[in-house]
Amino acid sequence: MHALYSVAALRRIEQAALQQVPAGTLMQRAGLATSSAALALLTVTPVAASILVLAGPGNNGGDALDAAARLAEAGASVSIHLCADPERLPADAQDALQRARQSTAVFVDALPPVHWSLVIDGLFGIGLARPIAGAMADLIRMINRLDLTVLAIDVPSGLDADNGALVGDVAIRASHTITFIGDKPGLHTLAGREQAGTIFVEPLGIDAALYESCALELSGPALFASAVHTRSHASHKGSYGDVMVLGGADGMTGATILAARCALHAGAGKVHAAFIGSVPAFDPLHPELMCRSAGNIDFGKAVLVAGPGLGTGTMAAALLLRILQSSQPLVLDADALNLVAADPALQQRVARHPATVLLTPHPLEAARLLGCTVGRVQADRTAAAAALAVRLQAVVILKGSGSIIARPDGHMAINPSGNPALASGGTGDVLAGLCGALLAQGWPAWEAATGATWLHGHAADVLVRDGHGPIGLNAGELLLQIRRELNLLKPLRQNTFMPLRVEPAGPPQW
Repeated sequence: MHALYSVAALRRIEQAALQQVPAGTLMQRAGLATSSAALALLTVTPVAASILVLAGPGNNGGDALDAAARLAEAGASVSIHLCADPERLPADAQDALQRARQSTAVFVDALPPVHWSLVIDGLFGIGLARPIAGAMADLIRMINRLDLTVLAIDVPSGLDADNGALVGDVAIRASHTITFIGDKPGLHTLAGREQAGTIFVEPLGIDAALYESCALELSGPALFASAVHTRSHASHKGSYGDVMVLGGADGMTGATILAARCALHAGAGKVHAAFIGSVPAFDPLHPELMCRSAGNIDFGKAVLVAGPGLGTGTMAAALLLRILQSSQPLVLDADALNLVAADPALQQRVARHPATVLLTPHPLEAARLLGCTVGRVQADRTAAAAALAVRLQAVVILKGSGSIIARPDGHMAINPSGNPALASGGTGDVLAGLCGALLAQGWPAWEAATGATWLHGHAADVLVRDGHGPIGLNAGELLLQIRRELNLLKPLRQNTFMPLRVEPAGPPQW
């Protein structure tokens, strides 16, 4: 489990650890870890490197000062910009300041016009409570404008470690972050993914017994690998379940088709597309899809994906009620969520549904369901996802950068895959279809939600890596890549035939 700890939990762990080691030990370990990471990031030898260290008024600044002294000892040209009153530094940070003063590092009040090999951000850590303003904000903006390798200590200064929001309107944009004791949720969601860059976790040698149990973790294949099974040669289409996608109001049939196509590519045995508007005779790209009128469909025989292109009219509401009266697993997306948000009776039906319910809201849909603003949802994404999971007794995927997956018992995960290529119409429909396909194949709700979210984002990551985005990547392009990544999770086992090589017979050996 890759646990993600709240600031409050980390402070408790740190305080317990401080009772077990001599004063200054944790700061010196942090300084050593930071200097080691900095040296690894340099593209030149230490003696040829020019390193700028920004040190703030707290222990984060002390970590930076300790690292600066070590980097100077390694031969680097180190400049320290101290943004604090030296007399008011905490005791451990003052000791680090003395070590830095005794090194060859140079303290500078104004930044000289030097091409820095590396900048180390030690201005503020997890304790920042108010927006950064004035000269320090200007300093951060100046650093962000430069094309530099920036290593942030613990969290990029100006970022909320719990929720990934900016504390104000400015924060360091780091290329790398070395974070201490435990990983933080704010580094992986909302603005955190952009501000933190590549993340290294350094526990500082703290006794594992001091760590608390954690209800929030970073998602990845380890969370859902147990649900992936090798397909049997004796299997048939009935072995992998049916998916029914309900949507297709006039003018929005594309959303339904995208979701249904994804369910097909993700391995469902049979996929039906039920349209409340005009029904196409067939899907010309994938005639395997069965197109039906939603008005006369039996909703009791398939995993149901409701919402893509559904609309919010009277017929849509009536069909959603019929779906909620079934006993089939449900994926509710898009307009299905908007209909549920507008009707407390539907909310109660969702919460009492006898089978799995999986919700895939974006922040606006989540805000409607919770009766609050989008700003409030985004200000604490984990709390919003958790509240929805409890209220509707469902597994919830709160979409966005660092999607939050939450279940009713309070356990949550943050998804690390995905990129801006997913910021286009139809990608949410693809995710809904993928969720339905995994449920149809017998994946439990938690594994289906974490697996679908990770595969969806990872497919986009691979496509961008290979030059197909992020600009202009469309939702339909995800389908083949999702299929490929799903198969790579568990290769198909098959018989291998090799020619039998017969060596020429020699004389008998007695």
